[in-house]
Amino acid sequence: MPFTSHDSHNTPEVLDRREGPHGEVVLRRHGELLQIIANGCFLMDTSDGRSERRLVDAAAEALTAAGGPPSPHLLIGGLGVGFSLAHAAADPRWGRIAVVEREPAIIDWHREGPLAALSAQALADPRAEIVQADLVRYVNETSDTYDALCLDIDNGPGWTVTEDNDGLYEPTGLAGCARVLRPGGVLAVWSAQPSPEFEETLRNAGFQQVRTEEIPVARGVPDVVHLAVGPG
Repeated sequence: MPFTSHDSHNTPEVLDRREGPHGEVVLRRHGELLQIIANGCFLMDTSDGRSERRLVDAAAEALTAAGGPPSPHLLIGGLGVGFSLAHAAADPRWGRIAVVEREPAIIDWHREGPLAALSAQALADPRAEIVQADLVRYVNETSDTYDALCLDIDNGPGWTVTEDNDGLYEPTGLAGCARVLRPGGVLAVWSAQPSPEFEETLRNAGFQQVRTEEIPVARGVPDVVHLAVGPG
């Protein structure tokens, strides 16, 4: 049923709308939920978060299974509503926790806006930092390295928010991911649906132990996390 002007509970309220470096970004309130919309594409909301939290835990478990180091360094690609960051900061096993986010508006909403309620405690953690940068460029240019890389910047390898993100899931982009991963490091990629094609691309790029884990959600098909251990 379409929204009507007489049903305020079902009509999303725009809290902020900005033109960012990659198009329009909107923060909305819909009932009790906060939603992020980019260029008209729904990204995520505050309704659940189980798959975003599982993204971090699955990477940690895979890292442990691969014999990872104590206090591993974690890079999260995409701040979103902050579920992954907050969950990582609540886990003492992580050392440094860096989040790369390219949209200044989203960073602002966390530092001094409505999303601060979800992330303030995590951002106060001395292990955590936000890096304002484009993830594709960051993984190709930074001198920093990490034990785990958790990507959640799109709806999946086949459903990107902007066209320039497509390259992240192709051999060149995966080479950048491998570049920032320490030996035995783990790549975890969130997706709204499985992608056998992406699994094959990971294998062809030299990643090992490639697998996909399904995460049940409240409604619809399960989300998934693609997992792989870096080359070398």
